[in-house]
Amino acid sequence: MRRGRAVAAATAVLAVAAGSLALTRLGSGEETGGAKNTGLPPATAPVERGDLRDSAQADGTLGYDKERKVNAGAAGTITWTPRTGSTVERNERLYEIDGRPVRLMYGAGPMYRTLKPGDKGRDVEQLERNLAELGYTGFTPDEEYTELTSAAVKRWQKSHDAKRTGKVGPQDITFTPGKVRIKSVGAGVGEQAQPGAPVLETTGSERIVTFELDVAESRLAKAGTKVTVELPDGTTASGKVSSVGRTAKPGDDPQDDSPKVTLTVSFDEPDEVDGFDQSPVTVNLTGETRREVLTVPVNALLALPGGGFGLQVVQGGTTREVKVELGMFAEGRVEVSGGGLREGAKVGVPKI
Repeated sequence: MRRGRAVAAATAVLAVAAGSLALTRLGSGEETGGAKNTGLPPATAPVERGDLRDSAQADGTLGYDKERKVNAGAAGTITWTPRTGSTVERNERLYEIDGRPVRLMYGAGPMYRTLKPGDKGRDVEQLERNLAELGYTGFTPDEEYTELTSAAVKRWQKSHDAKRTGKVGPQDITFTPGKVRIKSVGAGVGEQAQPGAPVLETTGSERIVTFELDVAESRLAKAGTKVTVELPDGTTASGKVSSVGRTAKPGDDPQDDSPKVTLTVSFDEPDEVDGFDQSPVTVNLTGETRREVLTVPVNALLALPGGGFGLQVVQGGTTREVKVELGMFAEGRVEVSGGGLREGAKVGVPKI
């Protein structure tokens, strides 16, 4: 991940500032605010007034939401599978075993048993709601599988030239939360399927981006944070952080073992986002903006002997140290206040 501006980097700079105090201070026993004419810093930078934006940049991956595996509902020979990249919607074939289509229905729960009159449960209600959406009515969608449900199932079976049993099981349908996109085929035509063995890997149809962010940047790792994504074709798309992982763990970069959290971005206009699955993208996050504040380069900070941080103000060929209060770190700069600072004043910095 490429960090734009963050507290972790600022902390590292402060540590360097503390360690190099003897090199940047022009005196050790004089009081803060006293004149110092024993020497001048190697370089100076102006105190600037303006907006400071807390932001970060990260490498991400463009993909699809809701990845999941579809397992076979019956044993037999696979006789048809959909092509990779295609979309399957309600009541369409998901795959075939022994020439018998397994169709897609919408629902959060799994299809784990053969449903018949007298059965009760949430899976019954899921099936009935799908039948009603498809126009096979005559019953009240609830958790009870009645003869009226069975009659609707028979009409559904007849429409697909299937045996009219009035029962439906895992060999007939699979539940997923919505329409799916075929990511990969785990078992090809002619291979043997076993109940519970993966047949397909699917995703949702919505484009998303996943990326990792240092835990130190957790102030930006909030649902709703606005982002822009640089896409593989050179265009950009706007979006927001839609979810944040709850567990921090080392990232994929072996050179960086700092703990990270995984975030997901959803797009404002997902239908306008093109690109291959698993394409690399760049995510730009923008957090808080501090308006019209005084800032200096982070490397201008001095660690003061009595604690806190200060700046070396250069004026008229002399220098003086002033203690300052620190605010936001961003864009290689830090918000400062106190010490009588004003816009345009010169402060000492290490020579580049």
